Amino acid sequence: MKELIRMIRAKANMNQEQFASALGTTAVSINRWENGKAVPNQMAQTNLHQFCKNQGIDVADLVTEMLHYEHTADDSRNIFYHGSKKGIVGAIAPISRAECDFGQGFYMGTATLQPLTLVCAEDKPKFYTVEFDLSGLKVLEVEIGMDWAMMIAYCRKQMEKVKGTPIYEKYAHFADGYDVIVGYIANDRMYTELARFFNGTITDVALLKCLSVLDLGKQYVAITQKACDQIKILEERDLHLLERLALQDKSVARRAEGIALADEVVKQYRREGQFFDEILGGI
Repeated sequence: MKELIRMIRAKANMNQEQFASALGTTAVSINRWENGKAVPNQMAQTNLHQFCKNQGIDVADLVTEMLHYEHTADDSRNIFYHGSKKGIVGAIAPISRAECDFGQGFYMGTATLQPLTLVCAEDKPKFYTVEFDLSGLKVLEVEIGMDWAMMIAYCRKQMEKVKGTPIYEKYAHFADGYDVIVGYIANDRMYTELARFFNGTITDVALLKCLSVLDLGKQYVAITQKACDQIKILEERDLHLLERLALQDKSVARRAEGIALADEVVKQYRREGQFFDEILGGI
């Protein structure tokens, strides 16, 4: 928290006295916050949030920058990020809810923002930086394409009406024998487009073009306990109220921007490709 407050004050181009005056507090309090001797209470953090909005300071960007792990030139470790609603208790295990993008597992992102926005609406979320040793693990990489879309369709129970068919069985067993799935994220900006695809409103081409344009990054999913045993927590961090409020704002704005951008893509490609029912019926 102390580093974030220093970054905000630097962005506002204020000394401690000016910053204190703008927030309705004292320079002594600002000094204590910035030295880590005290943490702003909830009212002070709410005031900070409003101050940053008024000043056009993107606190969410500061948080993602601050939490990003900087590799040194000789550091080749696989560093990923994980957001938890209440914190990890006990050993890491593949126990997410079953209807996630690639089914039940332990999900890690390659960038900080997505796992942060995933949990920012919770009361006591935790953010983790982890190291993942992939040696000896069987990894399935799913590139942008229909395998990606159909795996998500299967995992999210959108293929139940064709249960028992060859296409259903293909994706029911697509990851058999693997320990890790690596694929593109289908977060809240893609949920709308996925729902439209599953409901027969947009085609497969439009869906995949949306994914390409939105560029949500990749996620690594440990789907076996063997893989989870090779994940090491490097840092656990609480998210303060100020950070959660800023990340909620960012999440809402990004979702709106993403939907607007996807709408334009859908208009451009609405006559190309196949609809979900056509794909299911053609197998």
